[in-house]
Amino acid sequence: MRLRFSLLLATSLVAACAAVPPASLQHRDKIQDFSLEGRFALRVTMPGQAPQNSGGRLSWTHQNHSDRVLLSSPLGYGLAEIETTPELSRLRTAEGTQRESTDPDALIEEVTGQRLPVTRMPAWLLGRSGGRAQISPDPIGRPGQLLEDGWQVDYTYADETPAALPSRLNISRNGEIELKLRIEEWKETP
Repeated sequence: MRLRFSLLLATSLVAACAAVPPASLQHRDKIQDFSLEGRFALRVTMPGQAPQNSGGRLSWTHQNHSDRVLLSSPLGYGLAEIETTPELSRLRTAEGTQRESTDPDALIEEVTGQRLPVTRMPAWLLGRSGGRAQISPDPIGRPGQLLEDGWQVDYTYADETPAALPSRLNISRNGEIELKLRIEEWKETP
């Protein structure tokens, strides 16, 4: 069960992040490739089970339509690594377990029992639709809330700059999963 929760945590992290943009970063609508460093807190409440909480750090790189997410404990001990490319997705745990699939969402479901929107996360991080999202703006026109297929993403910003990237995200689904992300650093990847 602990491995399953760690894997659920890992996949949920692929699904959301928030950030404080450096001055040199482009406007969010122009960003294609990026990396970020942050912290997460995850709460999973499945029917008939006690809620499970976890937290830690994440390092995520999105480049050339591929993703690499490293998850670690608050003290920096590695928990899992997730790599997705258009052709193959691979999940490796600290215990040495490795799984692969051509469908990242199906891989996560196989490992965790939950179909998580891994393929939509890069877009969600930037406040973009990962498919058929409804995006409500905040008072100055930035993405404030995103709703897509039962998922809700709430965005918080560190400043009032209209082009700012989010510094915090709260991603939730039906009271079962809540992922809070605080991004410490965004970088554009050339």
